[in-house]
Amino acid sequence: MIAASVSPARPARSRFLGTTALLACTLLHAQQPLATGKPITPAPADPAIAAALAQISPDHIKATITKLVSFNNRSTLSSMDTDLAPNTGVNAAADWIESEFKSISTACNNCLEVKRDTFTEPASSVPNARITKPTKISNVYAILRGTDPAQVARMVLVTGHYDSRNSKNENTHDPAPGANDDASGVAVSLESARVLSKLKFPGTIVFVAVAGEEQGLNGSAHLAKLAREENWQLEAVLNNDIVGGDTTPGSTTPPNIQDKTTVRVFSEGIPANATPDQLRTIENLGAEGDSPSRELARAIVDVSSTYFHPTSQRLSAGTPANRPHSTAMHMIPAFHPVLIFRRDRFLRGGDHTSFNQEGFAAVRFTEWTENFNHQHQDVRVENGTQYGDLLQFVDFNYVANVARLNAATLATLASAPGEPQNVRTLTTALDNNTELTWQPPAGAPASTTYEVVFRETDQPVWTDSEAAGSSLNLKLAISKDNVVFAVRSVDPAGHRSIAVLPTPERGQRPPTPAK
Repeated sequence: MIAASVSPARPARSRFLGTTALLACTLLHAQQPLATGKPITPAPADPAIAAALAQISPDHIKATITKLVSFNNRSTLSSMDTDLAPNTGVNAAADWIESEFKSISTACNNCLEVKRDTFTEPASSVPNARITKPTKISNVYAILRGTDPAQVARMVLVTGHYDSRNSKNENTHDPAPGANDDASGVAVSLESARVLSKLKFPGTIVFVAVAGEEQGLNGSAHLAKLAREENWQLEAVLNNDIVGGDTTPGSTTPPNIQDKTTVRVFSEGIPANATPDQLRTIENLGAEGDSPSRELARAIVDVSSTYFHPTSQRLSAGTPANRPHSTAMHMIPAFHPVLIFRRDRFLRGGDHTSFNQEGFAAVRFTEWTENFNHQHQDVRVENGTQYGDLLQFVDFNYVANVARLNAATLATLASAPGEPQNVRTLTTALDNNTELTWQPPAGAPASTTYEVVFRETDQPVWTDSEAAGSSLNLKLAISKDNVVFAVRSVDPAGHRSIAVLPTPERGQRPPTPAK
């Protein structure tokens, strides 16, 4: 596991500063010693963001999930049924989600633009097709526009899917509660909207609930294509799917033990839409682990270290006053993301992939251990085992922590300047230094500064950084061959953008001196 708040025991810079010979050599070629970096520390917490996170309510989340479960069966296919009981089915669920977004908007003086992306998915005739007749699908979303005209086009997005299913895809009438899969993810989106709509951000945040996930990511595929066609400048997509922290009694043996301090974050290594030329470049650079989605995942780790911290509890807590008290402390790890360097789980898929296929950076949040008795199952008791995705198995405090991590990431990225542009590593000369150049993000405020982050090639997250101030280039006394570099933007309050991997720029090599 990767605990976001724990720094590596051996910082990357230790390999580069082992002798004075390197510094002496450096001084021969520069008037001042070149930058060498220092271990990354958490960014300062934004008081407004911290206050918003404190307002995220497990009770509110419970009410949202309970309401979604009450629609009985939220199968996307039920949108075409005419014999459903009142206030049941996917259409009723969509209407309620829209009403919730509108209620949130009313509370913030109509700060949200509430919309529907409704379309008809055509029938499919392929073997084992899940949609066999034209079917209406509605994505419901709310846009919190940024306040900076120069940055309002920048967008970050959070989503979950509100459709559900039971054991049979075509069953639209029997209960399909979908409490964890995926009312929990919709609750994250709605709760993030509720607390963040009270704040103002330079960039734009989009809160989404999609349908059609269980039939093949149909809703998210349509919305992602819409985003591409309308030129949405989506810098990050956070997909929450199965984030209920399953609480099945008796799950106490590996591999079924649930870890309530962690949430998995899946991210693709090779961009889904990479061209053959881009694939060759990725291979040549050894950049298989540095896709935009992977850098988004690392940004989530960075945010978590700012807003989540370990806590402690006395082992003697609850001991009667007349009994001996132990002074020992029990350390409780901080809630943190665990980076899973895969696009998704085996044999499964999620809505983030629809956005990956359109070229957007997108990741998936999922609880540490899934219980498959509570996914895509008819509600029943069989041989003493309860099947079905029921409300009783959801941990609302866990979902609240996932919502806090999502909201903190959305707020941080919407507050930070955009990503640096045209980031390059200069490879003109054969030497052991590294020189990087970049251009400002579109619409970046004059107060924007930059920092170069880096890690050794066998490390999963950024470990060291060097501030560049307002400069658009930086030279470091570190071999470009030995580490992975990236550049990110920073505002005066310390909000950091997603880091951007450089591409090599060879330029004109000076002539070799005659021997």
